[in-house]
Amino acid sequence: MLNSPRVLVIEDDPDVARNIAEYLERRDFVLDFAYDGISGLHLAVTGSYDLLILDLMLPGIDGIALCQRLKSEMSGVPPILMLTARDALEDKIEGFEAGADDYLVKPFALPELHHRLQALLRRGLRTDASVLKVHDLELDWSERRVVRAGRALTLNRTELQILAILMRASPALVRRQDLMQALWGDQEVREDLLRSHIYRLRRTIDRPFDVPLLHTVRGQGYLLRRPS
Repeated sequence: MLNSPRVLVIEDDPDVARNIAEYLERRDFVLDFAYDGISGLHLAVTGSYDLLILDLMLPGIDGIALCQRLKSEMSGVPPILMLTARDALEDKIEGFEAGADDYLVKPFALPELHHRLQALLRRGLRTDASVLKVHDLELDWSERRVVRAGRALTLNRTELQILAILMRASPALVRRQDLMQALWGDQEVREDLLRSHIYRLRRTIDRPFDVPLLHTVRGQGYLLRRPS
């Protein structure tokens, strides 16, 4: 693969997470980790990932509920591989009905996990999972290309990241603090910097068009929403 796949692993067992990390990172995967459902939901919404590995039994929000929320509330959800120790047919059916794209029972062989992830990546590429769309605004994340109403738009790297986060979460609100954490991590950054990027993003994707998509919720954050 030309680009290293980015994978979010939502798994509360540190030993399982460590084994996955040691195996996949040697094969050029880039991994982020969450150890409970709430943190996993936050990272999935605010980050840009090619794949999600999701444990079924999680504190906070369990894997079934988390998968359902991602599939119903986000656009452009990456393929989801569900991990669980529950191997009954009914459990597998529940996972697939919640929106999982594949299902692997613990304990599992790491080479099998690797090959299943590769298959999901190929499937995701064929179905254009990297293309996000809200109303007449479209972002092809793999090409870093933005088009609205047939017109190509130019954004810098940070504006592209903000747009991807808002489009994946659309129509839900993304809190200002979550955006800043996703963009700059634990760096000390003034909120004025985020407002400046939001201003330039709005000027590019909204000002030339009749219908605004980017909205500010005072004191909370931002959302990207198609007109009702």
